[in-house]
Amino acid sequence: MRYQFLGQSDLSVSSIGLGCVTFGREIDEAAAYAVMDRALAAGITLFDTAEVYGGSPGRSEEIIGRWLAEQRTRPQIVLATKVRPPLSRDHVIASAEASLRRLQIDVIDLFQMHAWDAQTPLDETLEALARLTQQGKVRHVGFSNCAAWQLCKALWYQERAGHPPLVAVQPPYNLVVRDSERELLPLCADQQVGVLAYSPLGSGFLTGKYRPGGEMPKGTRMEIVPGTIPSYFHAAGFRILDGLRQKAEALGVPIPVLALAWVMAEPRVTSVLIGARSPAHIEQALAADALALSADQRAALSGLS
Repeated sequence: MRYQFLGQSDLSVSSIGLGCVTFGREIDEAAAYAVMDRALAAGITLFDTAEVYGGSPGRSEEIIGRWLAEQRTRPQIVLATKVRPPLSRDHVIASAEASLRRLQIDVIDLFQMHAWDAQTPLDETLEALARLTQQGKVRHVGFSNCAAWQLCKALWYQERAGHPPLVAVQPPYNLVVRDSERELLPLCADQQVGVLAYSPLGSGFLTGKYRPGGEMPKGTRMEIVPGTIPSYFHAAGFRILDGLRQKAEALGVPIPVLALAWVMAEPRVTSVLIGARSPAHIEQALAADALALSADQRAALSGLS
């Protein structure tokens, strides 16, 4: 496992992060414990959750909180969570305090805006985040699901006001969804903002289990959360998947391992967040990390899309 600082922060994060969106929604508490145990044993120290994760709001955080308390693992974990819109001053502060209670911790390592909120003045949101850092309830702040112009505007507001800057962004990034390459990743490199890439397998699309016109497999991510289907179930998506399948067969590796390895080989990505349902998914991510694609191999895969 490799570690590096997240942006300009003092948070040293593992190159693979554990996305905890499945906890309480797709797997129960016992299964989540097994996943966290294996992740930590493998050296994965970045755990990412959100107030809305878990089927019912707060469920994922509660499961993590009990595991942290029972296993006494808090000192080893970099803990990230998110506040959903509306990002009003009162909601941001109340959300952080509720997350602290559910996680059973004293400070959140990385507190992130979950999405852009066009209804709340940005300076109000950033002032609330700054207040949380001043109070010692949050160590650093970040932004999930943002456009490059939104990140740039937020950084400018923070510099002008003297607030602690955003140290990380969290975009979806995989062989099909590559929008962040145009402006967001270059901006992050220029401004030294860390990148936590999520959905590296495209909500399971890049595992190869889906076929054009085929029935939706029961219990899969797409069946449980169908909102991402339009982003992948199109002619270009299936063309990329077919090309990925051919290259994986040529290399003698599983399709998802190669898809993950492609994301991991992007130098501007600080950590790749994987959503695991079982310890086997941790092993899959470790195999991808060990594959260590060369620049030429990654370029060949990039050519698929």
